[in-house]
Amino acid sequence: MSELERQTSDWQQADADNYLHPFTNYKELNKSKAAIISRGEGCYVWDNDGNKFLDGLAGLACVNIGYGRSELADAAANQINTLSYFNSFFKASNKPAIRLAEKLVEITPAGLNHVFYANSGSEANDTALRLVRNYWRLEGKPEKHVIIARELSYHGSTVAAGALSGMPPMHEQGAVIDGIEHIQCPYQFAYGRDMTEEEFGKQAASWLEEKVIELGADKVAAFFVEPIQGAGGGKIPPQNYFSEVQKICKKYDVLLVVDEVICGFGRTGKWFASETFGIESIDLMCIAKGVTSGYIPLSACMVSDRIANTLTEKGGEFFHGFTYSGHPVSCAVALENIRIIEEENLVNRVHEETGPYLAKKLEEIAEHKIVGEVRSRGLLAAIEIVRDRTTLEVISEDMEEEEHLLEILRDFCLSHGIIVRPVFSTILMTPPLIIEKQEIDFLIDNFKLALDDFAELLKN
Repeated sequence: MSELERQTSDWQQADADNYLHPFTNYKELNKSKAAIISRGEGCYVWDNDGNKFLDGLAGLACVNIGYGRSELADAAANQINTLSYFNSFFKASNKPAIRLAEKLVEITPAGLNHVFYANSGSEANDTALRLVRNYWRLEGKPEKHVIIARELSYHGSTVAAGALSGMPPMHEQGAVIDGIEHIQCPYQFAYGRDMTEEEFGKQAASWLEEKVIELGADKVAAFFVEPIQGAGGGKIPPQNYFSEVQKICKKYDVLLVVDEVICGFGRTGKWFASETFGIESIDLMCIAKGVTSGYIPLSACMVSDRIANTLTEKGGEFFHGFTYSGHPVSCAVALENIRIIEEENLVNRVHEETGPYLAKKLEEIAEHKIVGEVRSRGLLAAIEIVRDRTTLEVISEDMEEEEHLLEILRDFCLSHGIIVRPVFSTILMTPPLIIEKQEIDFLIDNFKLALDDFAELLKN
């Protein structure tokens, strides 16, 4: 059967028969079947039956410059026609990888002057973990190997990155390695409603110090942290949280690893959320997603002089890397993507215009009878869903049931032409950075309709 002859049901059946999707309950998917997304343009995607949706997720917080940008297709084609691939092993390099490294050093926070390329956020975090433990080994402190991360954090789904992530279901399925500990995350809605933001920021940071003392500072190698926990439900810390965290890391000589995979490249109204929260003492930074706007796989671990100098002077060969590290086509696409972000002034636009406008629109749903809290930074928003905003009764004490119910809310959103993401008790929005104010109106106005539908379902 040719592609033109295939109906949507044919595509769905072939999908169910052959394609194992990521993070999916296969039995449920085989019953309901996948939506077949056929094309995208700007902030919108269309399914195979012609239904149009405003993508309030930008893919997975990655399609920052929107869909269908021919400039990136041209950049890829030009590079393929020039040098489609060459490895970065055996003392070889390529021009796009070098130029992108220079650009990344320019736009990332000061002190991150070295780049190690990979293909995904998971691989970037794996790389960071390897660098951390190798660094302390080279510095004569191999016992300093324990990594601290946070509950509900997400750093990827390889074995190491999954172990870093604070998601017990991932650990139950084999994402476990020794020497990783987790602390509570700065989730004020759950853990500090009776405190001021500043009080809670100090309290949440103190959990890190308590864990370092419990384990012994001579054992703790690094703290892995997302500025905003995206896949963990849009957990936005108090503004003073990271100033306290940096003091603790400095006091106990704990390396600070910042995971900017979701927040990087303009999402919070700065190039990186580290700037939004005043994070300055960064030893390693993981980036992906927005570096190419999701058009082609690429990630990197930005490395400080402290780490790089030890690696260079004491390390010998670093036995780590990937066939596609520094892939010339991926790097060429990233360079063009960053050029567009700069030329269209998207980072400042999020900071000055669309981010504040989204925050204002969110106020319209903050008083909804099943909304417990709204929170946002730039074009990242989280809406906490409850049964009753007066009592703040949770949707369900059972996590699986809660997840199922929020998926129904997601489906209501789809029926109103918008794509959002349910995460635990939260609905997450991360629209493309090119979104216009009238599109934000459409997103929030239709989300209100979906909330009404869901509130009626809960009542009945």
